[in-house]
Amino acid sequence: MVGLVPAIFVSKSIFGMEKSAHARHKADMNKDNQDQAKAETRQLRSYGRRKGKRLSPRKKRLITDLLPRLRPDLESKPPSDLRTLFSGPVREVWLEIGFGSGEHLLWQAERHPDIGFIGCEPFINGVAALLGGIEDRSLKTVHVHDGDARDMLSWLPDNALNRVFILFPDPWPKKRQQKRRLVSRELVTELARVIAPGGELRFASDDTDYAGQALLTVKRSDAFAWLASRAADWRDRPADLVPTRYEQKALSGLKPVYLRWQRL
Repeated sequence: MVGLVPAIFVSKSIFGMEKSAHARHKADMNKDNQDQAKAETRQLRSYGRRKGKRLSPRKKRLITDLLPRLRPDLESKPPSDLRTLFSGPVREVWLEIGFGSGEHLLWQAERHPDIGFIGCEPFINGVAALLGGIEDRSLKTVHVHDGDARDMLSWLPDNALNRVFILFPDPWPKKRQQKRRLVSRELVTELARVIAPGGELRFASDDTDYAGQALLTVKRSDAFAWLASRAADWRDRPADLVPTRYEQKALSGLKPVYLRWQRL
């Protein structure tokens, strides 16, 4: 297992991302302290719109009929063993936060029939697209939360997950928007609680500023080890990470950053 400290210095550019994020953090410290009370009483949305174009009759049916059967009941007590949430036996549970149209989640579920999946996505058109894929493939190992992923994380029991994907989240690039970014100290604390020791956290972004912020935020938790020893480890797409239409459209020639950590 590669430790954090050696990996941070394998590339001047990745270190530059972290150094830049550190400088911004230090400059904004006073403002963060002043806003802390507000942040504790209200949680900013980390996503944009909830609905796009009109749903087709089939997608409306899926939202009405299939989604309620796959949606975990966050009002009830979670099972102590999250694997029992699924109708059939699974050996692990993986979570994807912000699955878009579900292409990556469906790809993983087809190739790992012994894994239980939970997908979180507030955009209802993307949820409907995933539901269509689940129905077409007759998948029995996927649950869907059509809301804020942070509500799902709060509901989960300790050490419930073995892998979490956060792939190309909204970067909120403008300075006034960056407080809405999903990856934060509070999120990483929750992830450290719900990911079992030895489990993985995966993050990808085409925004190097956001990638640097994520790298610094996760490092500060001391709960994860960054799995990188050379530049190729964060520059090259992992073999088991399928490219999605959203990613290909969003990148438009930019080089993404792929980060992986292991829960200590």
